[in-house]
Amino acid sequence: MKVKGIQFFKTIQLKLIIIYVLLILFAMQLIGIYFINALESSLTKNFSDTMVSDSMLLAQYTEKYLAPNPEAKPEDTKKAREDLDKFVGDWFKLNDSEIQILDANGIVISMSQPDPAILGQKNTQQVISRALQNIKDKETERIITDADGIRKRVLATPVVNNGKVVGAVYIVKSMEDLYSNISRINRIFLTGTIIALAMTAALGIVLSSTITAPIKEITKQATSVAEGRFDQRVKVYGQDEIGQLSNAFNNMTARLKEALAINDEEKEKLTSILTNMNDGVIATNDTGKVIVINRRAKQMLDVKEEVAIGMDLFTLLGIPRDRNLLNAHEEVKVTVISVPDPEEEDEEDLQIRVSVTSIHNREKAISGNIIVLQDVTEQEKLERARREFVANVSHELRTPLTTIKSYLEALEDGALEDPQLAKRFVGVTRNESERMIRLVTDLLHLSRLDSKQAELKKSWIEIDELLEDVADRFSFQVRQRNIDIRIRVEPAVGGLRLDRDQIDQVLDNLVSNSVKYTGDGGRIILGARRVQESSTAFVEISVEDNGIGIPKKDLNRIFERFYRVDKARSRNMGGTGLGLSIAREIVRAHGGTISLDSEFNQGTKVTFTLPDRREESGVQE
Repeated sequence: MKVKGIQFFKTIQLKLIIIYVLLILFAMQLIGIYFINALESSLTKNFSDTMVSDSMLLAQYTEKYLAPNPEAKPEDTKKAREDLDKFVGDWFKLNDSEIQILDANGIVISMSQPDPAILGQKNTQQVISRALQNIKDKETERIITDADGIRKRVLATPVVNNGKVVGAVYIVKSMEDLYSNISRINRIFLTGTIIALAMTAALGIVLSSTITAPIKEITKQATSVAEGRFDQRVKVYGQDEIGQLSNAFNNMTARLKEALAINDEEKEKLTSILTNMNDGVIATNDTGKVIVINRRAKQMLDVKEEVAIGMDLFTLLGIPRDRNLLNAHEEVKVTVISVPDPEEEDEEDLQIRVSVTSIHNREKAISGNIIVLQDVTEQEKLERARREFVANVSHELRTPLTTIKSYLEALEDGALEDPQLAKRFVGVTRNESERMIRLVTDLLHLSRLDSKQAELKKSWIEIDELLEDVADRFSFQVRQRNIDIRIRVEPAVGGLRLDRDQIDQVLDNLVSNSVKYTGDGGRIILGARRVQESSTAFVEISVEDNGIGIPKKDLNRIFERFYRVDKARSRNMGGTGLGLSIAREIVRAHGGTISLDSEFNQGTKVTFTLPDRREESGVQE
């Protein structure tokens, strides 16, 4: 809506309307200025003439009171003054004018509104002085503004008796009513002007639309064609020049639609292929500037299309400039680069395989390059994991096999003849065999968990009983080493549906590690509490000790298979290096998570959560 409003201000229709409105406005302004000035002059002149007439009439009436009469008695003089005051007062009531009657010396002898501060005092205003001197000019009539901002007209007229000035009449009358009438007339005229302009604008819209409607229709169709819509046709209003233009435009649109149909089809095929490819694709020109980049490439490189287009390929990939890479000619050149993972900041860098193929024009010159990006991160991880797994399994099996072989050779060489030594050698051989059996058993267990073949046999288990059973199983070991093992279960925990054997294995592994790496006189706490996150409830079970802890550098890899913080000590204590990995897979199979928090030489706390689905199982708290 806002864009349409802005476009309207650039149309021919608006220009025509503006011309109409300006013509009417100009005419109305000329008429208005002349009319208002003439009216104001006429009203002001009438106002002034009325005051002059009133002052002349007052001057004639007051002449007999101001004319000197030596024979007049005091009581007659007093009565004459009273008659004069009454006359002035009545005049004020009729004309709403302030009147002062002054004698030949300028002394105020009568007022329309008696004021002791003025009555009997001399009025020294210039208009009065000039009137008493019988000077007839513009100075005897002026417009003043009082303290309240009210405009008033002042007039002083001499009172003449036998050719001699015997006094003056001073009149002050407000002009606010006059100016109010002028303002009201101005408003009426302004309202009429606005109405006239509105009617003119409406008429201009109607008239101009007959001219601009065909032009708008053609413009609309041109916009549709520019946006790729060819189905609409321009309406032909007549056979004039605009009608002929409309017919030509319709013919052009039809032919353009046919010409672009094949091109669009091919373009759609190419776009669909590029968009849905699992590999990233980048196209560059002959100078190495990016001209095309698909969605997968943008995701891999974490870049927006408007930023990538026009960027140098080597800058985009973050690799040193190598012009030979863009001059592949007939062969395909391949390199591997590392870029930060845009989705996981803490993860390793993505490993991307870059394949470059040159594009040749008819003259066999290179006109550009096609670059294919393949994410080989998972392949690299799997390959590294495979190598590490094979190396770890080989190492874990080789050590006991070497030990068994050495002791068997010693028995064969004569140690079998010494019963005491033979018994010790056989015991070592049995221990190493049991260690291999544990290792193979753990590997098989992990394999079943990885392939989802380990079926969970869930039943309703009370968490406090579960933890008490774990503590009972390790009671002998902790008493031997004077380790204090405690159980803290919140009352709201209750029970859960879980695989008892699998969770027992998790807890046995965690508690066993705590016992191994907690010194004599240490402390182990088995805890459980219920946690609510949004609409999902969990039971959080933790095993905490104050043992030797784990260095920070090893925390990120502690759940990896065969990873040991202290390899020699762990192996001597009978560990396979798979316990925490198995625990993690069991917890995941239950739909939970496991985490480890440790401080070196302070202790370790392992926490795993299990979803609380007691409502689904129909069990009440």
